[in-house]
Amino acid sequence: MEEKLSCDGGHEFKLLFSCPSGLSPSQVSVVFDEAYDRIPHPDHALEKSISEIWDARVQQSSSLYNGTKFRYGGYNFNVENDPKQQPHVSLHLGLTDYRTFVGTNLSPMWERFLVPSEGDCIQCQHTSSPLGNGAVVETSDRRILVLQRSNKVGEFPGYFVFPGGHPEPQEVGIISHEGFQELNQCHMINSKVSQEMFDSIVREVVEEIGTPADSLSSPIFIGISRRVLNVRPTTFFFIKCNLRSDEIQQLYSSAQDGFESTQLYAVSMSDLENMASKMPGCHRGGYALYKLMVQGMSDS
Repeated sequence: MEEKLSCDGGHEFKLLFSCPSGLSPSQVSVVFDEAYDRIPHPDHALEKSISEIWDARVQQSSSLYNGTKFRYGGYNFNVENDPKQQPHVSLHLGLTDYRTFVGTNLSPMWERFLVPSEGDCIQCQHTSSPLGNGAVVETSDRRILVLQRSNKVGEFPGYFVFPGGHPEPQEVGIISHEGFQELNQCHMINSKVSQEMFDSIVREVVEEIGTPADSLSSPIFIGISRRVLNVRPTTFFFIKCNLRSDEIQQLYSSAQDGFESTQLYAVSMSDLENMASKMPGCHRGGYALYKLMVQGMSDS
């Protein structure tokens, strides 16, 4: 289930979860609970550095905003013996924020926040680890959409990436864990967060590429990749678009979040292989998940 590629710096990744057959929204659920929140580090000086790093960043850029994010806390994957029963994954999510992400995962001392452990969640229990998302989008003429990041973005400027971002707690009315302790409220919020996993990736594709939502298929969840540098987890989805690549290029020029990238590429599988070497580790892992999906389809 877990794979590690050895390459330099930010290109290295682990596949935390892979499902080449893909999972539909009915096969993905969420357990949202404070049990999956970050555990403060016992080193008080290291813990204090989170505020110091954030304060220094804010002084450099007054536009920085401390938004709330979902924190990745692991998963359970169930495959029933009955072939009529579909496989199902349950994602474990807590809450974190951008300030803590900057002060732990993106800290120059990020490795000091890690715990020596084979278990991924134990290893990262002191990091913010906000859950990102990415989409492998296939056009009607069987091209894959790849963006080149702007040189003005904070992480990996100029690198190739798939469209993506983050599921947003605010979209489902979450600003804290308060008010969700009752059993019926837990079921309701878990259902809403699960839907946000799928709604958010469609939103990101629409905003970054410019394609209308009704041109996109329902996303299929294919796995979770984690960049080894800064232990950055990202969920990946496969989406089909019923537009041709030349039509999408025209739409891209007026994309809402087009400022985050400088160019859109619509590429073949062989071109994507070459581009993957110039992707951040989490997105390179997304390409690996897509390859496993393609191989699974050809084998079946």
